[in-house]
Amino acid sequence: MSPTIRDVAKKANVGIATVSRVINNNTSVSAETRNAVLTAIEELDYTPNPIARQLSTGRTLTIGVIVPNLTSPSYVERLRGVQTALAESEYHMVLYSVGNPVDRDNYFKELSRNGLVDGILIISLPPNDAQAERFAQSDVPTVLIDAYHEQLCSVLTDDVKGGEMATQHLIDLGHTKIGFLSETLETPFHPSSYYRYQGYRKALTENNIPFDETYRISGASGRMHAREMARQLLAMQIPPSAIFAGNDIQAIGILDTARELQIEVPSELSVIGFDGIRDAEYTNLTTIDQHLHESGEEGVKMLLQELESLSDSPAQKRLALKLVQRNTTRPLIG
Repeated sequence: MSPTIRDVAKKANVGIATVSRVINNNTSVSAETRNAVLTAIEELDYTPNPIARQLSTGRTLTIGVIVPNLTSPSYVERLRGVQTALAESEYHMVLYSVGNPVDRDNYFKELSRNGLVDGILIISLPPNDAQAERFAQSDVPTVLIDAYHEQLCSVLTDDVKGGEMATQHLIDLGHTKIGFLSETLETPFHPSSYYRYQGYRKALTENNIPFDETYRISGASGRMHAREMARQLLAMQIPPSAIFAGNDIQAIGILDTARELQIEVPSELSVIGFDGIRDAEYTNLTTIDQHLHESGEEGVKMLLQELESLSDSPAQKRLALKLVQRNTTRPLIG
């Protein structure tokens, strides 16, 4: 039979309440008594009952993580960062996957109520004003990752700046016929493709390169859809010499199509992506790295700080973007 809290109390020659205070890190216990209890716990190989502990502390010891599209590599990488940071704490995460706006709104409403979780991480799902107000007024600390609202803590990057960096890289290589391929720009979730498109347009304008609407194409997410969109761009009478993809998965889809059409990358076509997922490194893809793993870790760190003491004003951290040049971009020849 597994040892109980009574066994620990008996061995340490203290009361059950004292053992409970030691387990819950109550500072009212003397160092000598604390050491006696901890020694008894170790010798008996006692593991506290998590349910009983939750009842005694009034905490669930869980972090609710609301995220869209669990199959997307960028979200998976952010979650890996969350998991890495939580592994060093007493909390574990409970995932809430959002497939549509109704799911999002329901989770926002349910989790902002007291008692379900101790804290909330929201990934790539910016709340509206009413939702943000509900989170801000609740006793459940909330941190946004890859999203922003002035009332809530957030960890994010500048997608407009990233789009500008990607496009400027192609321009610096001598390209002026630059395509932009992305997911649908209008979305109920985080409109990262739209912001990256704005950066693309900004770079063209600042370099006096006329915008050609025929070089912009958007559609459903995923590698397969990107292949078809790339086929349309590359079948033009005067195709782009370079393509900026709204994310790395789409960029890899472009590489697939170029290979099928026997278009050499990068000598005949330069391709750059955005995100910095693992597959970008495997495929030697030039990309804008937005530090996905780090964003998850930083979100957890910020949330744990909020759980210790709610800040007077929402904390915000903006992660720097990094251009990672590999073998899918090169100077334009001819």
